Formats: sequence, structure tokens, C-alpha cells
Amino acid sequence: MTSFAPDSIVLNRKLPLWYQVSQSLRASILGRSPQDPLRLPTEEQLAGHYGVSVLTMRQALKELEDEGLITRHRRRGTFIEPHARRGSPVRLLGSVDAIVAQQSGMTTELLDHGSAPVPGELAEFFPDVREVSTYHRLRSDEKTGEPTNHARNYVRPELAARIDLDDLVRWPMTKVLRDVVGADISRITDTVEARLADPETSRLLQVPLLSPILHYTGVTYDAAGRPLDVAVIHYRGDRFSFTVTLEAT
Repeated sequence: MTSFAPDSIVLNRKLPLWYQVSQSLRASILGRSPQDPLRLPTEEQLAGHYGVSVLTMRQALKELEDEGLITRHRRRGTFIEPHARRGSPVRLLGSVDAIVAQQSGMTTELLDHGSAPVPGELAEFFPDVREVSTYHRLRSDEKTGEPTNHARNYVRPELAARIDLDDLVRWPMTKVLRDVVGADISRITDTVEARLADPETSRLLQVPLLSPILHYTGVTYDAAGRPLDVAVIHYRGDRFSFTVTLEAT
């Protein structure tokens, strides 16, 4: 039986290995094609794929099992749960793969795209360009069809020229920039604040006007410290929570 093939990652030794592996595998699972097999490779094969110990791999798989994304059967193997609910809390621990995993696993509709002058509130991130490429997407729960968030991305035009719109329907922008465009992503800075739903957000997310939402701004930087993409996302306040873990050095 053919096994599902997860993506590869470069591990950051400053973060827990099991966490990075679980988030990478989670992103691969949630971004899979319908025709991909549901059976995962063995623990030993996955450990070799990621370059970690079997014990670390076992801990990563337990995280996904607890979330309901996989089921494990003695002597039969480990399988992706195709009907698992995808609307889980956002948990960030400093990994780009955590961002990818957070953004994955939903039905995505591209509402519009094009070029526009740099918005005044984002001018500090794009001091050397007059226009940016914009992408507006609506994400919905795969199982219920309920809208959960809508996102606008503002991307440097030279990167946008290499973006395939079909990829944006299948994958998060972070994954497209890193794995398809080949952008050298160094870090992502996140800001989350409480706001009230404006008319557009109320209509798209099907929530009452002025109801609480989570307003997220994520700035993606390359190794030289240059902003590549600014994501502005409005999450339904009744569907998401954010937990950030800070490790002592």
C-alpha cells in the first residue's frame, strides 16, 4: 500500500524537535490533495525522513493523534483521519511551519487579486515600492462550510509575478512563498488584537455587525530583514484563540 509523502523541513535546534515535526506533518496533512493516500509511513520511516529519533517522532505523532488528525492501529499502521475537524486553536511556538499549519486545512476561495498603492498603514514595510500585489481570500470550515476568516495579503510585486493563483487556493501564502516561489523566509512577526466586525467582515464571516473578532497582522521577512508579505486576517472571535509559548534561553 502506498504511503502519504510529507514535506521536508530544516529543523531549528532552538525549538523542540517534536513540535517542529508535528507542525510540519500537520501542514502536510492539511494541505494534501484528495487523491493522496491516507496511510502514513512507519514511525521509523518518518523519523528517518525528518532526521529525528523514533522517540521524538512518537511524541510528534501523539500530538496529531490527540488533535484527531490521525488514528493509530496496532499492526495496521497510522492513518490520516479524512473527516477530522480542522478548526483548531492557533498555537504558535516560533516556527514558520507552525504558521503554515495554522493557515492550512480549510476550504479557500480567492475573492480578488490585483495591484494597488501601498496602504498608508503598511507604508513602513514597503518603503521602496509604490504598489504591491494584493490577494483577498475567504476561508471556510471544510466540513460545515462555515466561514472562519478572511485574509488580505500584500506582496512585493517581484515575488507576486511568480505566484500561481491555483496554489493560493490549495496552500497558505507562507507555504507558496517559501516552497514554490523560493523566498528565503527568515522570520514572521505577528500582532493579534481584538476588534469589532466592520460591515465587510460581518458579511463575509456571517457574524453580527460590531461583534468581537481577532485582527491578525503577520509580517514575513527575508534573511536581509526586508518585508516580503504582510498578511491582514480577520478571524471569527468564536472560532479561534491564540496561544504563544516563549522558551527561556
